[in-house]
Amino acid sequence: MKNLLYIGNKLTKEGLNATTIDTLSKQLQSEGFLVVTSSSRTNQVVRLMDMLLSIIKNNNVDYVLIDTYSTSAFWYAFFTSQLCRLFSLKYIPMLHGGNLPFRLDKNSKFSKMIFHNAYINIAPSNYLLNEFKKRGFTNIIHIPNSIEVDKYAFKLRNQIHPKLIWVRAFASIYNPKMAIDVFVKLKVKFSDAILCMVGPDKDGSLYTTKEYAKSLNVDVEFTGKLSKEEWCKLASNYDIFINTTNFDNTPVSVIEAMSLGLPIVSSNVGGIPFLIDDNQTGLLVDQGNVDRMVEAIELLLTSNELTEKLSKNARLKAENFNWEIIKKEWINLLK
Repeated sequence: MKNLLYIGNKLTKEGLNATTIDTLSKQLQSEGFLVVTSSSRTNQVVRLMDMLLSIIKNNNVDYVLIDTYSTSAFWYAFFTSQLCRLFSLKYIPMLHGGNLPFRLDKNSKFSKMIFHNAYINIAPSNYLLNEFKKRGFTNIIHIPNSIEVDKYAFKLRNQIHPKLIWVRAFASIYNPKMAIDVFVKLKVKFSDAILCMVGPDKDGSLYTTKEYAKSLNVDVEFTGKLSKEEWCKLASNYDIFINTTNFDNTPVSVIEAMSLGLPIVSSNVGGIPFLIDDNQTGLLVDQGNVDRMVEAIELLLTSNELTEKLSKNARLKAENFNWEIIKKEWINLLK
């Protein structure tokens, strides 16, 4: 039986969405691994100290998994990985940040210290796998994010209505205000259009998005944070999932939407085109292009055949991310 230490932002109790540390740690425990997680501290400095202390306390584990992001949390991965090196611990960065290629170029020296010295790097998307390989990293493999597909009730969409749903943490990198712009333009042709935005605030964007909607005099439903069960139940009342992000990797919310049978219209950025096949499992538009996203939504509303194809194909694609499939790759790696 292997002992694991999992380093990441475990902040669901603070109102943020569950991340991989919340889901994967439980899944690995269910497969017989002993998993210690860190950290749930809210203060960023205290959280880093807690992460480092957890490595010191658990310096005899078999592996250390480290959630690795491209924004300020990148430095958690840097300092924890270097402490692992000090203790000769096998550490495994799990590459979540959609803007990590930029970080590799901007902080080349620090990036090499993390990733070249890792036991292995895990890329949840072929996008990051390719970007890392372009920069000379060879100790990297692809293991996708996973969901438990049987927990997502598929609903076939064909004859649909302009009912839009957006699901993400409210952060500027996910461009939530674009959803408002899309909604405003859509209502010009479809007065019965509605928009629901689901997710907790991360950087103040929830407030600014609400104020933006108010300034444009449009009525948008903001639910705040919902559990997976709650948002999946809510999703049955909506017909189109929009993803307005500026940067992305392999977002679980999009995989969940695919599993639910929601036709998806998404920005064509980062790992998204590796996840969504344009005109087959969703529709892709240029980053920030409001008019193109509106046109894609209108196409779905006027083409039952296309909408049904995307709904069916998205579910089939999502089944490839089922934990019962993905877990074999984790077990082979960690056994």
